[in-house]
Amino acid sequence: MRVILAEDSVLLREGLIKLVHAGGMEVAAAVSDASELLRAVAADRPDLVLTDVRMPPSHSDEGLRAALVLRKEHVGLPVLVLSQYVEERYAAQLLSSASGGVGYLLKDRVADVSDFLDALRRVAAGGTVLDPEVVAQLLLRGDRDPLEKLTRREREVLALMAEGRSNSGIGEALVLSEGAVGKHVGNIFTKLDLPPAEGDHRRVLAVLRFLKGAP
Repeated sequence: MRVILAEDSVLLREGLIKLVHAGGMEVAAAVSDASELLRAVAADRPDLVLTDVRMPPSHSDEGLRAALVLRKEHVGLPVLVLSQYVEERYAAQLLSSASGGVGYLLKDRVADVSDFLDALRRVAAGGTVLDPEVVAQLLLRGDRDPLEKLTRREREVLALMAEGRSNSGIGEALVLSEGAVGKHVGNIFTKLDLPPAEGDHRRVLAVLRFLKGAP
């Protein structure tokens, strides 16, 4: 798996390179700003883009905006964004853009090497990975119709779905049988008016509804 990463901090960039290599992946390019990131992907499309949200020159949202451009210009390109803080609208924008694997993690999550490498692989394979703290912040939003139709347990299940967990993983986290989780997931699909579809497409749509709070 080939990764292009963008991080302006030299120390963190070098650390990420070592982590990617330790996971048996190749670093196709390591750049320090959003413009370099766009050029690197245009020259040599990778299997995954890993980028910080805040980069030069303004250190605001250059990395996020570059990620959105990349997902628009390279449909299906997996992108995992790292951020120092929880920024709800960034997560919602990113997950609402195009298709393909996508993730949003806080930089503190990189400290858990195993989870971080697993997140890289899941996003590269087309999955969705959200930091639990991002999910927690999104759950604080109010007046979200039709999400307000969900029970407390269903919202807990949906929050774990948003983290990219399987039914068995959700069952372990909530101490529920896989069958019980399946029933909750089915109720979520029904209440969010998501008809049957192949694969995990409905799970992704449910997560998008969760993030956007839109009917």
